Amino acid sequence: MSPLVVAAALIVLVSATTAVGLLWRHTQGRAVRVHDGSVVRASDLPGLRRLPRGVTLVQFSTDVCAPCRSTHAALDRLASENDRVTHIDVDITTRPDIASRFRVLQTPTTLVVDERGAIRARIGGAPRLDALQAELDRALTA
Repeated sequence: MSPLVVAAALIVLVSATTAVGLLWRHTQGRAVRVHDGSVVRASDLPGLRRLPRGVTLVQFSTDVCAPCRSTHAALDRLASENDRVTHIDVDITTRPDIASRFRVLQTPTTLVVDERGAIRARIGGAPRLDALQAELDRALTA
């Protein structure tokens, strides 16, 4: 095979891989509004008898997820700054049923849930705090 063809193939391969990686990175941490009527019931989450008042940040994590720890700290901080926000961390390591129920494909995944249980937004990956704060403000004023 000609060295020119090999070089061109490598350039195309590296360019395509870079484009896919940049696209994936761009989507991480962004809040996607949910309009499909999905609801979280207290019985869906371990140890809950009823949903807290206000907005609940439901974080799905695993033991081996490094970004989950920093996400946990950031969501805890947001919840401590606002008495109408609660943070719940659900370890799905041993609960594949919960991961399946909420279509969790990566950790961390965070759901913004209003007091009726309606899922208002979904964030895949470590959340961008400005996007999360905007969703919190939107959910708290609704």
